[in-house]
Amino acid sequence: MTSHSQVLVEEKSSVRILTFNRPKQLNALSFNMISRLLQLYLAYEEDPSVKLVILKGQGRAFCAGGDIPPVVRDILQGKWRHGADYFNVGYTANYVSATYRKVQVSILNGIVMGAGAGLSTHGRFRIATENTVFAMPETALGHFPDVGASYFLSRLPGFFGEYVGLTGARLDGPDMLACGLATHFVPSTSLTALEADLCKVSSSDQTFVSTILDAYAEYPHLRQQSAYTRQDLNLFPLSRLDVIDRCFSKRKVEEIMSALEREVTQEQDDWILATIQALEKASPSCLKITLRSIREGRFQGVGQCFTREYRMVCHVMKGDLSKDFMEGCRAILIDKDRNPKWEPRRLEDVKDSMVDQYFERVEGEEGWEDIKFPPRNNLPASAIAAKL
Repeated sequence: MTSHSQVLVEEKSSVRILTFNRPKQLNALSFNMISRLLQLYLAYEEDPSVKLVILKGQGRAFCAGGDIPPVVRDILQGKWRHGADYFNVGYTANYVSATYRKVQVSILNGIVMGAGAGLSTHGRFRIATENTVFAMPETALGHFPDVGASYFLSRLPGFFGEYVGLTGARLDGPDMLACGLATHFVPSTSLTALEADLCKVSSSDQTFVSTILDAYAEYPHLRQQSAYTRQDLNLFPLSRLDVIDRCFSKRKVEEIMSALEREVTQEQDDWILATIQALEKASPSCLKITLRSIREGRFQGVGQCFTREYRMVCHVMKGDLSKDFMEGCRAILIDKDRNPKWEPRRLEDVKDSMVDQYFERVEGEEGWEDIKFPPRNNLPASAIAAKL
């Protein structure tokens, strides 16, 4: 399937609708797809007739993540730089989305994970529905939440971003609206009418788009299990958000685990046990680099976050510091025994000096360089990638 058939393009007056079209693969983002998307982004930005770009997915997913098997094959063949090229193009497209001069609306009517979050979250408007399932499950795969996650997760309320990034917790549409990952919630039955009205937009002023979205938006009820739901105060005197902020604000992953274990002794909540189990299943190395990445992201512009994440992902692809990415792919995607053998196996064996190396340039690799973004005009200094 060509990149043109994997990303369908509809031109409707001043609006361009881009539809990811790999439904059997849950619209997993291939190298051809992301290359095509970047090409379209840049072309539309220079085209004064284009006022609005809409992203959506065919089938039951918006985009369930990156197309990882080809990356794994490249690494097995000793070609990790090919995998790095995939992330380079992907991060560049995400950065362009984050700094885009045209209005972008992402319709998230289904699964949104990993690379799918990167494609949508950096855009101006994100529409969740009752079918939306969002997650950043990378730590269970021997990876870390990337695609600019250190920027957008670090800007969620309190320490909710650390919780989502470290545990891979799944959020539904109402959760996304509550924490700010979605800007609007619209029932799926209204999407056809919403899209028809959006296609009438003839101005690049985002106020017009916002007014249309507001007319369709609803404020849904949160499910009982949501972290944003206030529990029965007689049974649970503190909300789950209180527990998240108290535990995930700790400086080290070991301290987060200890804090959660103390919570269990005070309050028998299955949710806390499930949170501990999610952390125990994840790669210890990836938990530590994820926490540091999100913490650094709190004080960096989006370009700086992508520059740092590209260094990190190159170390992951190269496998010079840890083989956990390949082991996670083996256990989850290839053999599917879901029993990865992480190395190091324990959090306390992942030393700070090892974590530090993920954040440094890749040395001794001929031709490697930091990611370089297309020139962007009229951007605040905080958005532009700076030297780290």
